[in-house]
This record gives sequence, C-alpha cells and structure tokens, in this order.
Amino acid sequence: MLLEGPQRFKNIAATIPNVSDRVLVERLKELEQEGLVSRTVDPDAAMRVAYSLTEKGQALKVVMDDVQKWADEWICVSED
Repeated sequence: MLLEGPQRFKNIAATIPNVSDRVLVERLKELEQEGLVSRTVDPDAAMRVAYSLTEKGQALKVVMDDVQKWADEWICVSED
C-alpha cells in the first residue's frame, strides 16, 4: 500500500485485517526507526499524519515482489 504513495493511518489500518491500532502504531514506529518509513505531519490540518516509504523502504519492493511470488505458488499449494 505504501508503494502507491503516502497514506494516512486509517487507510493503512483498513487494509490490515485484525490488527489493533496500538500494534500498528508500534510497527510503524519501528519501521520509522529503521529508516524504512517516514512520518509527516501536515501543518495545515490539525493532527493529519501521513506515512510514506523512504528510499530505503522503496528498495524492498523487489524483495517483497519475490516473497509474493513465492506465497502465490506455495501457500495455494499447501491449502489444496
């Protein structure tokens, strides 16, 4: 989802089933500390925060594409 561009917290949360806001906040903070995600506060809108991938985070796209290909092949096979 963040590969598509900056996202607000509520949009990220809506795409991840069964995750609490607390857990998602913790994970986003960890990703920010690792330099994978940046958090931007919009000064024109009260409490509007957006998350986006840093250059380092964008570099993981190739790896994540390969993980998705693996999952598509093997997860479906194991369910049969």
